[in-house]
Amino acid sequence: MAAEQRCYVIFSALFAPSMGGVENYTQCLARELRRDGSRVIVVTSMLGDEPAREVNADGVEVVRLPATVLLKGRLPISRRNADYRRLWGYLSSVRADYVLVNTRFYRHSLEGLRYARDKGITPILIEHGSAHLTLGNAVFDRALALYEHAITGLVKRGRPLFYGVSEKSNRWLEHFGIRAEGVLKNAIDAPEFRALASARDFLTENGIGGDAFVVGYAGRLTPEKGIASLMEAADLLQEEEGIHFLVAGSGSCESLVSDAKRGNVTFLGRLDKADLSALLSQLDMFCLPSRSEGFATVLLESGAWGIPFAATDVGGVDELAGSEDGKLLLASASPDEIADAIKYARDNREEMRCIGRRLREHVENECTWLSTASSVRSACSNTMAPSSS
Repeated sequence: MAAEQRCYVIFSALFAPSMGGVENYTQCLARELRRDGSRVIVVTSMLGDEPAREVNADGVEVVRLPATVLLKGRLPISRRNADYRRLWGYLSSVRADYVLVNTRFYRHSLEGLRYARDKGITPILIEHGSAHLTLGNAVFDRALALYEHAITGLVKRGRPLFYGVSEKSNRWLEHFGIRAEGVLKNAIDAPEFRALASARDFLTENGIGGDAFVVGYAGRLTPEKGIASLMEAADLLQEEEGIHFLVAGSGSCESLVSDAKRGNVTFLGRLDKADLSALLSQLDMFCLPSRSEGFATVLLESGAWGIPFAATDVGGVDELAGSEDGKLLLASASPDEIADAIKYARDNREEMRCIGRRLREHVENECTWLSTASSVRSACSNTMAPSSS
């Protein structure tokens, strides 16, 4: 007799076509869980004119709850209207075995915990951060911290099993009085990511010579990502020979890059996945001076191409950088420290190539979705699933 199909319901406030680390984690994990024949449903927010229900190309069902979108799309709040009640009725009819919830700080996460409670399932909550949210304003940041503590208190009432995407995320959970059960780490299909690369030649397009030392950044251009410090480091390096920055992304700090007249910085705007893969393949170094990460996807993507990185010691950075490579871990996101790391890398290119080779091997062998999905299945085996709904 064929094995009974298991059903995973994953609550993630943001999902494709929105782009970001949590979205990518959810999409790739759902696809990998689906590969053994399991049913996978992602419950997310309606951000635009996407269908309320669909099955995507990976065979994953997507349910989008009506939402009011705040903070330029980063904070969706569900609207419990007639469409919401209809979709919730559908979800209530599903025979779910496991419930996964991504991140603590969305109201959507509370809905995932409510769904698990109604189903009699112990949910798994996956933490993706390692510091408080920030908007780059002291008053607003204090309000955000208070909000995080308040909503985390509500999350704890749902009695989920907590996991982080990195050891740093697990230590951050301790800030809220939470003990993590383990790590369900971020991952990448490295060969697939490399195969995605478009044919674009960013160096030729932007008149960058072959002898240049090219430093890249890609991601959201927001205060917590340290883009202001990176641009100040670029200012400090304007007189340094051969260093050029390629910056891709969009966000509230975009004008810091796009409006400035720097001869050593080229702003590329937001890139799709194929162009991002091509860009990373053409860099000498990647830089991520972020103040908060769980386990940055873009560092895995950089590693898939064997591109060394300089990054603040947040999220899973120290889990990617071996002890021999620690000199590129930034103790802070100060412009001076970033500039010094970039100059060191430029002046020690052969060492950088060795670091890149070790990084690529580690990402290829240790950071796979097959491994993470296996860890998720093991974590789910520790939860109580009903025999029927």
